[in-house]
Amino acid sequence: MTTAADVQELIDRLEAEADQQRDPATTPDVGIIMGSDSDLDVMAGAYEALEALGFAEQTDFENPPAERFTFESYVVSAHRTPELMYAYGDTAAARGLDVIIAGAGGKSADLPNMTASIAYPIPVIGVPVQEKSVDSVIGMPTGAPITAVDAGKSFNAGLSAAQILAREHDKIEAALADYHDSLQDGVGEVSKALHDLGIDGFREQSE
Repeated sequence: MTTAADVQELIDRLEAEADQQRDPATTPDVGIIMGSDSDLDVMAGAYEALEALGFAEQTDFENPPAERFTFESYVVSAHRTPELMYAYGDTAAARGLDVIIAGAGGKSADLPNMTASIAYPIPVIGVPVQEKSVDSVIGMPTGAPITAVDAGKSFNAGLSAAQILAREHDKIEAALADYHDSLQDGVGEVSKALHDLGIDGFREQSE
């Protein structure tokens, strides 16, 4: 089977990066992959969650951003570019990744679970891009685990990736705590306003 030139270039890049054995502090901590760029609108939630916690996107392996914690992203199709999927999972540990978030749509959403098999024991968080993708994403046999969020909930996948990293990094743990506190504050403000203004006043204020 002939590999397309751009795909082979990406495979060569991943393998070259893996050979560098760079300091993990300079490499992406989280990898975000998706089966198609059409999945990006759904998968953008993972980017948003990580950025809200202080992560930066790393687009150049050789020149990491100033932020300590970073993520990267690629389009990797399990069906159209299986060689790239294998290379990504196979080089993930050597390239310094600690967690992978993988999203895919359709009834044959195989990217998350195939990546989980290849990258094991690196944890993979699967994101079913559509409701019909759920069964495919979570359908792993005993002994081949994958963590998954509900359909479309890539923001939660980003938070889950940070939770995994937080066990080793106090800064991420503190950022998660601050984020949770902000959610509590929001509920408290709404509850107080609803009670104090009454339903009519609350609706008027919200318009």
